Amino acid sequence: MGFSAYTKEFRANITLAYPVIVGMLGHTLITVVDNIMVGRLGSTELAAVSLGNSIVFIAMSVGIGFSTAITPIVAQGDGAKNHATVRSAFHHGLLLCTVLGLFLFGVVTLAKPLMYLMNQPAEVIALASPYIDWVGFSLIPVVIFQGYKQFADGMSLTKYDMYAAIFSNVLHVVINYFLIYGIWFFPRLGIMGAALGTVVSRTAMVIYMHYLLSRNEKLKQYFHNFSFSEIKKSMLRKIVALGLPSSMQMLFEVALFTTAVWLSGFLGKNNQAANQIALSMASMTFMFAMGLSVAAMVRVGNNKGQGDYVNLRTVARSVFLLVIIVETIFGLLFVALHDFLPHLFLNMENTIQLTDNTEVISIASTLILVAAVFQISDGIQVVVLGALRGIQDVKIPTIITFIAYWVIGFPISFYLGLHTPLKGTGIWIGLLAGLTAAALFLYLRFNYLTNKHIRNQREPETLNLKPETK
Repeated sequence: MGFSAYTKEFRANITLAYPVIVGMLGHTLITVVDNIMVGRLGSTELAAVSLGNSIVFIAMSVGIGFSTAITPIVAQGDGAKNHATVRSAFHHGLLLCTVLGLFLFGVVTLAKPLMYLMNQPAEVIALASPYIDWVGFSLIPVVIFQGYKQFADGMSLTKYDMYAAIFSNVLHVVINYFLIYGIWFFPRLGIMGAALGTVVSRTAMVIYMHYLLSRNEKLKQYFHNFSFSEIKKSMLRKIVALGLPSSMQMLFEVALFTTAVWLSGFLGKNNQAANQIALSMASMTFMFAMGLSVAAMVRVGNNKGQGDYVNLRTVARSVFLLVIIVETIFGLLFVALHDFLPHLFLNMENTIQLTDNTEVISIASTLILVAAVFQISDGIQVVVLGALRGIQDVKIPTIITFIAYWVIGFPISFYLGLHTPLKGTGIWIGLLAGLTAAALFLYLRFNYLTNKHIRNQREPETLNLKPETK
Protein backbone atom coordinates (compact mmCIF):
# COMPACT_ATOMS: atom_id res chain seq x y z
CA MET A 1 0.00 0.00 0.00
CA GLY A 2 1.41 3.41 -0.99
CA PHE A 3 2.43 6.19 1.39
CA SER A 4 -0.42 8.37 0.09
CA ALA A 5 -2.96 5.86 1.39
CA TYR A 6 -1.94 6.89 4.89
CA THR A 7 -1.36 10.62 4.38
CA LYS A 8 -4.81 11.11 2.86
CA GLU A 9 -6.25 10.07 6.23
CA PHE A 10 -4.36 12.83 8.05
CA ARG A 11 -7.12 15.40 7.60
CA ALA A 12 -9.79 13.17 9.15
CA ASN A 13 -7.43 12.22 11.99
CA ILE A 14 -6.55 15.84 12.76
CA THR A 15 -10.18 17.00 12.54
CA LEU A 16 -11.16 14.42 15.14
CA ALA A 17 -8.04 14.78 17.29
CA TYR A 18 -7.44 18.53 17.57
CA PRO A 19 -10.37 19.31 19.91
CA VAL A 20 -9.26 16.38 22.10
CA ILE A 21 -5.71 17.74 22.10
CA VAL A 22 -6.89 21.21 23.13
CA GLY A 23 -9.10 19.69 25.81
CA MET A 24 -6.34 17.50 27.20
CA LEU A 25 -3.88 20.36 27.10
CA GLY A 26 -6.43 22.24 29.16
CA HIS A 27 -6.56 19.49 31.76
CA THR A 28 -2.76 19.31 31.88
CA LEU A 29 -2.52 23.09 32.09
CA ILE A 30 -4.32 22.97 35.43
CA THR A 31 -1.28 21.17 36.86
CA VAL A 32 1.23 23.18 34.82
CA VAL A 33 -0.33 26.48 35.92
CA ASP A 34 -0.09 25.30 39.52
CA ASN A 35 3.59 24.46 38.97
CA ILE A 36 4.41 27.81 37.36
CA MET A 37 2.53 29.92 39.93
CA VAL A 38 3.71 27.88 42.92
CA GLY A 39 7.28 27.68 41.55
CA ARG A 40 7.57 31.43 42.06
CA LEU A 41 7.07 30.87 45.79
CA GLY A 42 10.20 28.67 45.97
CA SER A 43 11.66 25.23 45.16
CA THR A 44 10.25 23.68 48.38
CA GLU A 45 6.70 24.67 47.43
CA LEU A 46 7.22 23.39 43.88
CA ALA A 47 8.56 20.08 45.19
CA ALA A 48 5.52 19.79 47.53
CA VAL A 49 3.07 20.32 44.67
CA SER A 50 5.08 17.83 42.60
CA LEU A 51 4.88 15.19 45.34
CA GLY A 52 1.18 15.83 46.01
CA ASN A 53 0.22 15.75 42.34
CA SER A 54 2.24 12.57 41.80
CA ILE A 55 0.09 10.70 44.32
CA VAL A 56 -3.18 12.16 43.06
CA PHE A 57 -2.23 11.56 39.43
CA ILE A 58 -1.72 7.84 40.04
CA ALA A 59 -5.34 7.62 41.17
CA MET A 60 -6.48 9.89 38.35
CA SER A 61 -4.78 7.64 35.81
CA VAL A 62 -6.85 4.70 37.06
CA GLY A 63 -10.04 6.72 36.60
CA ILE A 64 -9.08 8.03 33.16
CA GLY A 65 -7.91 4.61 31.99
CA PHE A 66 -11.09 2.93 33.21
CA SER A 67 -13.32 5.48 31.51
CA THR A 68 -11.73 4.80 28.10
CA ALA A 69 -13.80 1.59 28.00
CA ILE A 70 -16.85 3.73 27.23
CA THR A 71 -15.47 5.17 23.98
CA PRO A 72 -14.96 2.01 21.86
CA ILE A 73 -18.37 0.59 22.88
CA VAL A 74 -20.08 3.88 22.00
CA ALA A 75 -18.06 4.22 18.77
CA GLN A 76 -18.92 0.68 17.68
CA GLY A 77 -22.59 1.24 18.54
CA ASP A 78 -22.60 4.54 16.65
CA GLY A 79 -20.90 2.91 13.64
CA ALA A 80 -23.54 0.18 13.62
CA LYS A 81 -26.38 2.74 14.22
CA ASN A 82 -27.32 0.89 17.42
CA HIS A 83 -28.74 3.63 19.65
CA ALA A 84 -29.64 1.22 22.47
CA THR A 85 -25.99 0.18 22.84
CA VAL A 86 -24.85 3.81 22.86
CA ARG A 87 -27.40 4.76 25.53
CA SER A 88 -26.55 1.75 27.67
CA ALA A 89 -22.77 2.33 27.47
CA PHE A 90 -23.21 5.99 28.44
CA HIS A 91 -25.49 5.42 31.43
CA HIS A 92 -23.59 2.43 32.79
CA GLY A 93 -20.25 4.14 32.22
CA LEU A 94 -21.29 7.34 33.99
CA LEU A 95 -22.55 5.36 36.98
CA LEU A 96 -19.30 3.39 37.24
CA CYS A 97 -17.20 6.57 36.90
CA THR A 98 -19.10 8.22 39.77
CA VAL A 99 -18.55 5.25 42.07
CA LEU A 100 -14.90 5.02 41.02
CA GLY A 101 -14.29 8.74 41.67
CA LEU A 102 -15.54 8.40 45.25
CA PHE A 103 -13.43 5.29 45.77
CA LEU A 104 -10.24 6.89 44.43
CA PHE A 105 -10.68 9.94 46.68
CA GLY A 106 -10.82 7.60 49.67
CA VAL A 107 -7.73 5.70 48.54
CA VAL A 108 -5.67 8.90 48.08
CA THR A 109 -6.66 10.16 51.52
CA LEU A 110 -5.58 6.89 53.13
CA ALA A 111 -2.33 6.80 51.10
CA LYS A 112 -0.84 10.01 52.51
CA PRO A 113 1.26 8.23 55.16
CA LEU A 114 3.22 6.59 52.33
CA MET A 115 5.10 9.87 51.91
CA TYR A 116 6.85 9.25 55.24
CA LEU A 117 7.95 5.78 54.11
CA MET A 118 9.58 7.17 50.97
CA ASN A 119 12.22 9.28 52.68
CA GLN A 120 10.87 12.46 51.12
CA PRO A 121 12.20 15.78 52.53
CA ALA A 122 10.33 16.67 55.76
CA GLU A 123 9.60 20.27 54.71
CA VAL A 124 8.12 19.02 51.43
CA ILE A 125 5.82 16.51 53.18
CA ALA A 126 4.56 19.18 55.59
CA LEU A 127 3.35 21.31 52.67
CA ALA A 128 2.16 18.43 50.48
CA SER A 129 -0.14 16.74 53.03
CA PRO A 130 -2.93 19.37 53.24
CA TYR A 131 -2.55 20.04 49.51
CA ILE A 132 -3.35 16.37 48.76
CA ASP A 133 -6.59 16.51 50.77
CA TRP A 134 -8.13 19.12 48.48
CA VAL A 135 -6.66 18.01 45.17
CA GLY A 136 -7.62 14.42 46.05
CA PHE A 137 -11.23 15.56 46.46
CA SER A 138 -11.11 16.95 42.91
CA LEU A 139 -10.80 13.34 41.68
CA ILE A 140 -14.55 12.94 42.09
CA PRO A 141 -15.53 15.59 39.49
CA VAL A 142 -12.57 14.62 37.26
CA VAL A 143 -13.61 10.97 36.91
CA ILE A 144 -17.30 11.89 36.48
CA PHE A 145 -16.23 14.32 33.76
CA GLN A 146 -14.38 11.47 32.05
CA GLY A 147 -17.65 9.56 31.76
CA TYR A 148 -19.17 12.45 29.80
CA LYS A 149 -16.01 13.03 27.78
CA GLN A 150 -15.53 9.42 26.67
CA PHE A 151 -19.19 9.23 25.63
CA ALA A 152 -18.85 12.40 23.52
CA ASP A 153 -15.57 11.13 22.00
CA GLY A 154 -17.24 7.86 21.03
CA MET A 155 -19.91 9.85 19.21
CA SER A 156 -17.11 11.73 17.34
CA LEU A 157 -18.16 14.94 19.12
CA THR A 158 -14.74 15.85 20.46
CA LYS A 159 -15.16 19.63 20.62
CA TYR A 160 -17.17 19.62 23.84
CA ASP A 161 -14.22 18.49 25.92
CA MET A 162 -12.24 21.36 24.41
CA TYR A 163 -14.89 23.94 25.35
CA ALA A 164 -15.12 22.60 28.91
CA ALA A 165 -11.34 22.56 29.34
CA ILE A 166 -10.97 26.17 28.15
CA PHE A 167 -13.74 27.30 30.51
CA SER A 168 -12.17 25.39 33.40
CA ASN A 169 -8.68 26.79 32.81
CA VAL A 170 -9.77 30.41 32.65
CA LEU A 171 -11.58 29.94 35.95
CA HIS A 172 -8.60 28.09 37.44
CA VAL A 173 -6.04 30.78 36.55
CA VAL A 174 -8.22 33.53 38.04
CA ILE A 175 -8.79 31.66 41.31
CA ASN A 176 -5.11 30.72 41.56
CA TYR A 177 -3.98 34.30 41.01
CA PHE A 178 -6.11 35.65 43.83
CA LEU A 179 -5.65 32.83 46.35
CA ILE A 180 -1.97 31.86 45.89
CA TYR A 181 -0.61 35.41 46.13
CA GLY A 182 -3.36 37.04 48.24
CA ILE A 183 -4.47 39.61 45.66
CA TRP A 184 -7.11 42.24 46.58
CA PHE A 185 -8.97 41.25 49.79
CA PHE A 186 -8.28 37.50 49.38
CA PRO A 187 -5.94 35.75 51.87
CA ARG A 188 -2.47 34.62 50.73
CA LEU A 189 -2.89 30.81 50.83
CA GLY A 190 0.18 29.70 48.87
CA ILE A 191 -0.11 26.15 47.56
CA MET A 192 -3.48 25.71 49.32
CA GLY A 193 -4.81 28.44 47.03
CA ALA A 194 -3.72 26.32 44.05
CA ALA A 195 -5.49 23.29 45.54
CA LEU A 196 -8.76 25.18 46.04
CA GLY A 197 -8.53 26.57 42.51
CA THR A 198 -8.22 23.01 41.19
CA VAL A 199 -11.29 21.79 43.09
CA VAL A 200 -13.53 24.68 42.05
CA SER A 201 -12.48 24.67 38.39
CA ARG A 202 -12.87 20.88 38.00
CA THR A 203 -16.31 20.90 39.62
CA ALA A 204 -17.43 23.72 37.31
CA MET A 205 -16.05 21.77 34.36
CA VAL A 206 -18.38 18.82 35.00
CA ILE A 207 -21.43 21.04 35.34
CA TYR A 208 -20.56 22.87 32.11
CA MET A 209 -19.95 19.61 30.21
CA HIS A 210 -23.35 18.23 31.26
CA TYR A 211 -25.01 21.45 30.12
CA LEU A 212 -23.31 21.36 26.70
CA LEU A 213 -24.02 17.70 25.92
CA SER A 214 -27.62 17.69 27.16
CA ARG A 215 -28.48 20.56 24.80
CA ASN A 216 -27.09 18.82 21.69
CA GLU A 217 -29.94 17.65 19.41
CA LYS A 218 -28.16 14.43 18.48
CA LEU A 219 -27.54 13.53 22.12
CA LYS A 220 -30.79 14.61 23.78
CA GLN A 221 -32.26 11.12 23.47
CA TYR A 222 -29.52 9.79 25.78
CA PHE A 223 -30.24 12.30 28.56
CA HIS A 224 -33.92 11.54 29.14
CA ASN A 225 -35.72 9.00 31.31
CA PHE A 226 -32.74 7.56 33.12
CA SER A 227 -33.72 4.84 35.57
CA PHE A 228 -31.70 2.48 37.74
CA SER A 229 -33.97 -0.27 36.43
CA GLU A 230 -32.09 0.08 33.12
CA ILE A 231 -28.81 -0.91 34.77
CA LYS A 232 -27.86 -4.42 33.63
CA LYS A 233 -25.12 -6.67 34.93
CA SER A 234 -24.13 -7.64 31.38
CA MET A 235 -23.17 -4.07 30.38
CA LEU A 236 -21.52 -3.39 33.74
CA ARG A 237 -19.40 -6.52 33.23
CA LYS A 238 -18.54 -5.51 29.66
CA ILE A 239 -17.35 -2.04 30.69
CA VAL A 240 -15.41 -3.40 33.66
CA ALA A 241 -13.82 -6.11 31.46
CA LEU A 242 -12.53 -3.39 29.11
CA GLY A 243 -12.00 -0.66 31.68
CA LEU A 244 -10.05 -2.55 34.32
CA PRO A 245 -7.20 -3.63 32.01
CA SER A 246 -7.20 -0.17 30.39
CA SER A 247 -6.87 1.45 33.80
CA MET A 248 -4.00 -0.90 34.63
CA GLN A 249 -2.23 0.05 31.39
CA MET A 250 -2.38 3.72 32.27
CA LEU A 251 -1.54 3.00 35.90
CA PHE A 252 1.63 1.12 34.98
CA GLU A 253 2.89 4.04 32.89
CA VAL A 254 1.85 6.83 35.24
CA ALA A 255 3.18 4.93 38.25
CA LEU A 256 6.56 4.66 36.54
CA PHE A 257 6.67 8.42 35.99
CA THR A 258 5.46 8.98 39.55
CA THR A 259 8.21 6.70 40.81
CA ALA A 260 10.62 8.97 38.95
CA VAL A 261 9.33 11.83 41.12
CA TRP A 262 9.86 9.77 44.28
CA LEU A 263 13.31 8.58 43.21
CA SER A 264 14.20 12.21 42.55
CA GLY A 265 13.10 12.93 46.13
CA PHE A 266 15.88 10.63 47.35
CA LEU A 267 18.31 12.89 45.50
CA GLY A 268 16.98 16.07 47.17
CA LYS A 269 14.31 18.71 46.68
CA ASN A 270 16.16 20.41 43.79
CA ASN A 271 16.26 17.18 41.80
CA GLN A 272 12.59 16.68 42.59
CA ALA A 273 11.69 20.19 41.43
CA ALA A 274 13.75 19.75 38.23
CA ASN A 275 12.01 16.44 37.56
CA GLN A 276 8.64 18.17 37.86
CA ILE A 277 9.64 20.88 35.39
CA ALA A 278 10.78 18.36 32.78
CA LEU A 279 7.72 16.21 33.43
CA SER A 280 5.42 19.22 32.98
CA MET A 281 6.96 19.93 29.56
CA ALA A 282 6.79 16.27 28.48
CA SER A 283 3.17 16.05 29.68
CA MET A 284 2.19 19.01 27.51
CA THR A 285 3.52 17.46 24.31
CA PHE A 286 2.16 14.04 25.31
CA MET A 287 -1.35 15.48 25.13
CA PHE A 288 -0.97 15.73 21.34
CA ALA A 289 -0.31 12.01 21.22
CA MET A 290 -3.24 11.38 23.58
CA GLY A 291 -5.54 13.31 21.24
CA LEU A 292 -4.39 11.20 18.30
CA SER A 293 -4.87 8.10 20.46
CA VAL A 294 -8.55 9.02 20.88
CA ALA A 295 -8.82 9.54 17.11
CA ALA A 296 -7.35 6.06 16.59
CA MET A 297 -9.72 4.53 19.16
CA VAL A 298 -12.83 6.17 17.68
CA ARG A 299 -12.03 5.54 14.01
CA VAL A 300 -10.89 1.98 14.64
CA GLY A 301 -14.05 1.38 16.71
CA ASN A 302 -16.22 2.73 13.87
CA ASN A 303 -14.52 0.45 11.34
CA LYS A 304 -14.87 -2.52 13.67
CA GLY A 305 -18.60 -1.78 13.92
CA GLN A 306 -18.76 -1.76 10.10
CA GLY A 307 -16.65 -4.94 9.85
CA ASP A 308 -14.04 -3.28 7.60
CA TYR A 309 -10.68 -4.49 8.93
CA VAL A 310 -8.67 -3.49 5.86
CA ASN A 311 -9.63 0.16 6.25
CA LEU A 312 -9.30 -0.19 10.02
CA ARG A 313 -5.60 -1.03 9.65
CA THR A 314 -5.02 1.76 7.13
CA VAL A 315 -6.65 4.34 9.40
CA ALA A 316 -4.67 3.15 12.42
CA ARG A 317 -1.34 3.20 10.60
CA SER A 318 -2.07 6.72 9.37
CA VAL A 319 -2.42 7.83 13.00
CA PHE A 320 0.85 6.05 13.90
CA LEU A 321 2.66 7.90 11.11
CA LEU A 322 1.12 11.23 12.09
CA VAL A 323 2.20 10.91 15.73
CA ILE A 324 5.78 10.11 14.69
CA ILE A 325 5.90 13.33 12.67
CA VAL A 326 4.35 15.45 15.44
CA GLU A 327 6.50 14.08 18.27
CA THR A 328 9.69 14.38 16.22
CA ILE A 329 8.96 18.09 15.79
CA PHE A 330 8.46 18.46 19.55
CA GLY A 331 11.66 16.55 20.22
CA LEU A 332 13.62 18.97 18.04
CA LEU A 333 12.03 21.94 19.85
CA PHE A 334 13.03 20.46 23.21
CA VAL A 335 16.62 20.16 22.03
CA ALA A 336 16.66 23.75 20.77
CA LEU A 337 15.02 25.26 23.88
CA HIS A 338 16.23 22.98 26.69
CA ASP A 339 18.18 25.79 28.41
CA PHE A 340 15.33 28.30 28.14
CA LEU A 341 12.23 26.29 29.15
CA PRO A 342 13.09 25.71 32.86
CA HIS A 343 13.22 29.49 33.43
CA LEU A 344 9.45 29.63 32.86
CA PHE A 345 8.89 27.80 36.15
CA LEU A 346 11.20 29.69 38.52
CA ASN A 347 11.70 33.26 39.70
CA MET A 348 15.40 33.94 39.09
CA GLU A 349 15.04 37.45 40.59
CA ASN A 350 14.55 35.91 44.04
CA THR A 351 18.06 36.24 45.50
CA ILE A 352 17.24 34.03 48.51
CA GLN A 353 16.34 31.12 46.21
CA LEU A 354 18.99 31.88 43.57
CA THR A 355 21.39 29.04 44.45
CA ASP A 356 18.62 26.41 44.56
CA ASN A 357 16.95 27.72 41.42
CA THR A 358 20.22 27.71 39.46
CA GLU A 359 20.76 24.04 40.33
CA VAL A 360 17.15 23.18 39.44
CA ILE A 361 17.51 24.79 36.01
CA SER A 362 20.79 22.97 35.33
CA ILE A 363 19.26 19.57 36.14
CA ALA A 364 15.96 20.26 34.34
CA SER A 365 17.67 21.34 31.10
CA THR A 366 19.45 17.96 30.91
CA LEU A 367 16.24 16.04 31.64
CA ILE A 368 14.46 17.91 28.85
CA LEU A 369 17.09 16.61 26.42
CA VAL A 370 16.22 13.03 27.42
CA ALA A 371 12.51 13.88 27.11
CA ALA A 372 13.22 15.07 23.57
CA VAL A 373 14.34 11.56 22.67
CA PHE A 374 11.47 9.63 24.25
CA GLN A 375 8.79 11.85 22.68
CA ILE A 376 8.56 9.48 19.71
CA SER A 377 8.38 6.25 21.72
CA ASP A 378 5.83 7.77 24.09
CA GLY A 379 3.66 8.93 21.20
CA ILE A 380 3.75 5.59 19.40
CA GLN A 381 2.88 3.51 22.44
CA VAL A 382 -0.16 5.59 23.35
CA VAL A 383 -1.68 5.72 19.83
CA VAL A 384 -1.17 1.98 19.35
CA LEU A 385 -2.88 1.41 22.70
CA GLY A 386 -5.76 3.58 21.44
CA ALA A 387 -6.06 1.45 18.29
CA LEU A 388 -5.98 -1.75 20.35
CA ARG A 389 -8.74 -0.42 22.61
CA GLY A 390 -10.71 0.41 19.46
CA ILE A 391 -10.73 -3.29 18.55
CA GLN A 392 -11.39 -4.03 22.24
CA ASP A 393 -8.11 -5.88 22.80
CA VAL A 394 -6.96 -4.99 26.32
CA LYS A 395 -5.68 -8.05 28.20
CA ILE A 396 -2.43 -8.80 26.34
CA PRO A 397 -1.55 -5.07 26.05
CA THR A 398 -1.88 -4.86 29.84
CA ILE A 399 0.76 -7.57 30.24
CA ILE A 400 2.98 -5.86 27.65
CA THR A 401 2.81 -2.50 29.45
CA PHE A 402 3.60 -4.08 32.81
CA ILE A 403 6.69 -5.82 31.44
CA ALA A 404 7.86 -2.74 29.52
CA TYR A 405 7.53 -0.30 32.42
CA TRP A 406 8.25 -2.41 35.49
CA VAL A 407 10.46 -5.27 34.29
CA ILE A 408 12.50 -3.12 31.87
CA GLY A 409 12.03 0.58 32.70
CA PHE A 410 11.95 0.72 36.50
CA PRO A 411 15.10 -1.34 37.23
CA ILE A 412 17.08 0.85 34.81
CA SER A 413 15.72 4.04 36.41
CA PHE A 414 16.46 2.75 39.90
CA TYR A 415 20.01 1.61 39.18
CA LEU A 416 21.14 4.53 37.01
CA GLY A 417 19.42 7.13 39.20
CA LEU A 418 20.52 6.00 42.66
CA HIS A 419 23.71 4.04 42.00
CA THR A 420 25.52 5.95 39.25
CA PRO A 421 26.68 9.57 38.78
CA LEU A 422 23.88 10.05 36.21
CA LYS A 423 21.36 10.62 39.04
CA GLY A 424 18.23 12.37 37.64
CA THR A 425 19.32 11.80 34.04
CA GLY A 426 19.68 8.08 34.77
CA ILE A 427 16.11 7.97 36.10
CA TRP A 428 14.88 9.42 32.83
CA ILE A 429 16.95 7.02 30.73
CA GLY A 430 14.97 4.26 32.43
CA LEU A 431 11.73 5.98 31.39
CA LEU A 432 13.01 6.09 27.82
CA ALA A 433 13.82 2.35 27.88
CA GLY A 434 10.35 1.43 29.19
CA LEU A 435 8.50 3.58 26.66
CA THR A 436 10.54 2.26 23.73
CA ALA A 437 9.89 -1.37 24.74
CA ALA A 438 6.15 -0.66 25.08
CA ALA A 439 5.97 1.03 21.66
CA LEU A 440 7.70 -1.87 19.93
CA PHE A 441 5.74 -4.73 21.46
CA LEU A 442 2.35 -3.02 21.30
CA TYR A 443 2.83 -2.35 17.59
CA LEU A 444 3.74 -6.01 17.01
CA ARG A 445 0.54 -6.99 18.84
CA PHE A 446 -1.60 -4.65 16.71
CA ASN A 447 0.00 -5.87 13.49
CA TYR A 448 -0.61 -9.52 14.46
CA LEU A 449 -4.28 -8.97 15.32
CA THR A 450 -5.19 -6.95 12.24
CA ASN A 451 -3.47 -9.44 9.93
CA LYS A 452 -5.41 -12.21 11.64
CA HIS A 453 -8.78 -10.44 11.25
CA ILE A 454 -8.13 -9.61 7.58
CA ARG A 455 -7.03 -13.18 6.87
CA ASN A 456 -10.16 -14.59 8.55
CA GLN A 457 -12.37 -12.29 6.46
CA ARG A 458 -10.71 -13.31 3.21
CA GLU A 459 -10.77 -17.07 3.81
CA PRO A 460 -14.57 -17.42 3.43
CA GLU A 461 -14.40 -15.35 0.23
CA THR A 462 -11.71 -17.67 -1.14
CA LEU A 463 -13.79 -20.72 -0.30
CA ASN A 464 -16.82 -19.25 -2.12
CA LEU A 465 -14.71 -18.65 -5.25
CA LYS A 466 -13.58 -22.28 -5.52
CA PRO A 467 -15.29 -24.22 -8.38
CA GLU A 468 -17.74 -26.85 -7.29
CA THR A 469 -16.41 -30.41 -7.42
CA LYS A 470 -18.52 -33.28 -8.67
